[in-house]
Amino acid sequence: MEPEVKNESQDKAKPKKSIGHEILSWIFTLAVAVVIALVIRTFIFEPVKVDGHSMDDTLADKEIMFVSKWQYSSSWLFGTRMTFFGDPERFDVVVCRYPDRGYTNFVKRVVGLPGDTIEIKNGYLYVNNERYDEPYINDEYRTGLGSNYPAIVVPEGQYFVMGDHRNNSNDSRFVGPIDRNMIMGHVVQVVFPFSAFRSIPNGLNVE
Repeated sequence: MEPEVKNESQDKAKPKKSIGHEILSWIFTLAVAVVIALVIRTFIFEPVKVDGHSMDDTLADKEIMFVSKWQYSSSWLFGTRMTFFGDPERFDVVVCRYPDRGYTNFVKRVVGLPGDTIEIKNGYLYVNNERYDEPYINDEYRTGLGSNYPAIVVPEGQYFVMGDHRNNSNDSRFVGPIDRNMIMGHVVQVVFPFSAFRSIPNGLNVE
């Protein structure tokens, strides 16, 4: 008769985790998920909802945009507002913030880079004395408030931003140029509603 061999895995049940251990496991899992979400939101992308009409007709109220963070971004880290990666290009559409406006997001178009001379005459933008017709702007939006703006040199490290609905936008004509670290990311795509799914090109690439 062959000796009997015991199957230890059958004889001994796995010890059950204590309630405390189970809670700690869930807390750790949630903490990891939150860290991953923060990293994605800070350095890769973030969905942002359009609120208002200052970017008509490029972006519509309530549309949800895909905002790229890997091209350029900024965020609070260790008590300091820091910038990452590259810098915005002229006529990029960006999500930004204004001084003394807290965490309110604004979506605008970068029209002036550091060192540029910006001027608006009869609703038309002049950059370094060169007129840009900006084909993405509805001509009806050129008149009215802010259709003329005296020449200003954009300070180093700052950017001049404006909405495409020029007579219905609170932008650098009223709040001044904004620091680079106030620019949160680059708007590259409208993702919702699905019927409006489209890319948002740099203004120089609009035919």
